[in-house]
Amino acid sequence: MGKNIVVIGSMNQDIIMKISRMPDLGESMMVDECILAAGGKGSNQAVQAAKLGANVSMIGSVGKDTMGEFLLTEAEKFHVDVTHVKRSNTPTGMADAHVLPDGHLFCTVVKGANFELKIEDVAMAESLLKSADIVILQNEIPREIDYYVVDKAEEFGYKVIYNAAPAREMSRHYIAKCDIVVVNEVEAGFYCGTKIDSVEEAKVEALKMSMEMGNDWIITLGATGSVVASNKEVIFIPSYRVNAIESLGAGDSYIGALAYALLSGMSLFEGCRFATACSALTVMKCGAQIAMPTKIEVEEFRKSHTGSRSSN
Repeated sequence: MGKNIVVIGSMNQDIIMKISRMPDLGESMMVDECILAAGGKGSNQAVQAAKLGANVSMIGSVGKDTMGEFLLTEAEKFHVDVTHVKRSNTPTGMADAHVLPDGHLFCTVVKGANFELKIEDVAMAESLLKSADIVILQNEIPREIDYYVVDKAEEFGYKVIYNAAPAREMSRHYIAKCDIVVVNEVEAGFYCGTKIDSVEEAKVEALKMSMEMGNDWIITLGATGSVVASNKEVIFIPSYRVNAIESLGAGDSYIGALAYALLSGMSLFEGCRFATACSALTVMKCGAQIAMPTKIEVEEFRKSHTGSRSSN
């Protein structure tokens, strides 16, 4: 493609446990199946964009342990450049995901080496940032790094896609400086200050935030779809009806695919439709990175489905 995506974010060892139900307080129960996989919001987003064909580089931090080696090897397998991933004395970050039979999950994250990433580590990759067309950020790294990278966007000229997840207190000034903000309905409720229980509520809040901050807002709504607000317009893009196995990495698939789509020349709305197809394919398999589709798989999927129809 000749254009570059840089992802600055987390790299985690995922421990995926398939369970029949959530245990009661104080109860011990057997797990039906346990899967170890590469994950972390940052690494997932990087891998999805790379699997679609984008030139992707990763800036992050892993431990000097077997989990860190595994994450680097997996990212490289999908052609993500990990030259600027730091090796820390702190153990690699981990995520523990409990997956229910209907595909819903409960996830807890150990930040580990991810929070050993420092501004000076990112500054050492200045040449990489200067070559970037899009930089993707999330909240599984220290907030001061997000602020630093957003400030550098003005100097270096790249666009910022900010996945404001997990939700945490962030300067509205810096959120407004991002080109595109992506959150799910829970995170949107945190930033908007109101609970979002419907598509219509999501449309109202996304449009309000977009107009107040002067940037684009996307609220993903899981199996329902997503709401996209841009330039005083807001649309709903419904999800595809698929047999979902589990939703781990679906939001990351959406974001990585959106970055790829925008660099491919798609509009924001069309890019979100493309990203919707990617996340649909991701939930049809177990795991995050291993489940994410290639460009050919997405094209075949879109041809075989009538697809999403936007509704104003």
